[in-house]
Amino acid sequence: MIKHTWKVYGAWILLSEAVGGLSGWLTQDGAKAYSQSIVKPPLSPPPLVFPIVWAILFVLMGIGAARVFLAPASAARTRGLRLFFVQLGFNFLWSILFFCLQAFGFSLLWLLVLWGLILWMLFTFLQVDRAAGLLQVPYLLWVTFAAYLNLGVWVLN
Repeated sequence: MIKHTWKVYGAWILLSEAVGGLSGWLTQDGAKAYSQSIVKPPLSPPPLVFPIVWAILFVLMGIGAARVFLAPASAARTRGLRLFFVQLGFNFLWSILFFCLQAFGFSLLWLLVLWGLILWMLFTFLQVDRAAGLLQVPYLLWVTFAAYLNLGVWVLN
């Protein structure tokens, strides 16, 4: 067992939140333009909901990744951590594609790939640590909802 596991958890949560924070910072102008000028589909939450939900999801991602990192070495552990980084990169770039470039159709395809990566990561995490996998369920559900919103924005605009 690794001593000071709280530091491991903190590092993974900080990494996840930093990626989300950087993405939010880089896309803040695009997000403002989006909220003011884009026709949104029904069930679109108010803008304040997004940073709150994402902050929670990045914490859950970080906790899950930390649990996998602390698990005994295995092929599934290695695969899970690689998937974590790949999906995190896809997550980061989606915001830029959607908000800054307003490439709504392409960002939907990108989001579908992200959804598949999250599902793959979730199942891989489950093989390593059940709780780590279950912590990714809200993330998968939110990205499913985001796909609906992305599709609606693409169709309406």
